[in-house]
Amino acid sequence: MGANEMGVCIGNEAVWTKEPVTEGEALLGMDLVRLALERGPSAQKAVQVITELLGEYGQGGSCREEPEPFIYHNTFLLCDRSEAYVLETAGPYWAAERIVEGARNLSNQLSISVCPWSEHPQLRSHALQQGWWDGQGEFNFSVVYSLEKQPERMAAAKLRYRAGQELLRMQEGHMTVKSMLSILRDKESGICMDSGGFRTTSSMVSVLPRSPHEPCIHLLSATPDPSRSVYKPFMFSPRVTQVPWVLSPTFGEQDPVKQIPRFQTQVDRRHELYRQHQRALEACKGNKEAEETLRQKQLKLEEENLHWVDTFLDTSKSADPVGGSDIFRICVEKELALYKETGEK
Repeated sequence: MGANEMGVCIGNEAVWTKEPVTEGEALLGMDLVRLALERGPSAQKAVQVITELLGEYGQGGSCREEPEPFIYHNTFLLCDRSEAYVLETAGPYWAAERIVEGARNLSNQLSISVCPWSEHPQLRSHALQQGWWDGQGEFNFSVVYSLEKQPERMAAAKLRYRAGQELLRMQEGHMTVKSMLSILRDKESGICMDSGGFRTTSSMVSVLPRSPHEPCIHLLSATPDPSRSVYKPFMFSPRVTQVPWVLSPTFGEQDPVKQIPRFQTQVDRRHELYRQHQRALEACKGNKEAEETLRQKQLKLEEENLHWVDTFLDTSKSADPVGGSDIFRICVEKELALYKETGEK
């Protein structure tokens, strides 16, 4: 997931379809997200960037740093200040839907049904050639391209998708930043994960005012497990600088991603905030009082962050208001100090 300075936001999810995945090197879903954000000044243009890259380079390759590959195709949720789209793929084939009302969520399955807003020019003819569609009945993308026998993990994905729909429906018409944070922290639904390799690594909520004269603000956790993280505001600005405590370390030519065969060794890519966050949680583990004390201090920091956002949006109408450039760094420093204090006790 990510955002750019034009107010375009994109998230992606894994999906498995009738189209086979390939182990050969191609673009990962995360690559497609980054490239679309670099090149897409709007959500609609970002859809175009991704579909063109799919046609030119394809998608695939392992999505984890282990010798045993883990490969999937992707679905995307894209939005900007005025529009939103769902883009779902199966190998080089794709369908896109423009969201005109309500809310949408993704959860490891195809969801676009009939009459896509746009589609791959051979989407239907390919399905016809493969025998997935008879060419007579209504063409339903999700039905035609979804696996007839779903992997076991897809059962949980369907439950998570329905739970996400219900949580969004309950907030329909009065969605706020706090209610969205609550949804992202919901563990019962499976939206908030903390189970080894399938944990929620990071999380983001974006506020996108319709007026181009008002700044977009992105609330980032920058640490795993939203239920035990602090969301911090970030905004693009000509004066904004990188915050070193949330930059992953680099390993030069010794990086396993650069060596052939790839991923034969592993490195620790956690940034400093991530490390200290984990250290603080480990220091409190098994001590209910310490765990609750840390959580309350986290929530206090977050409440201060959200108050800043509210005040900022109420009082600022300029593209680069004073104070916005440094707010993310300031929030990270406060959070880092909390974790260091907790981890040293």
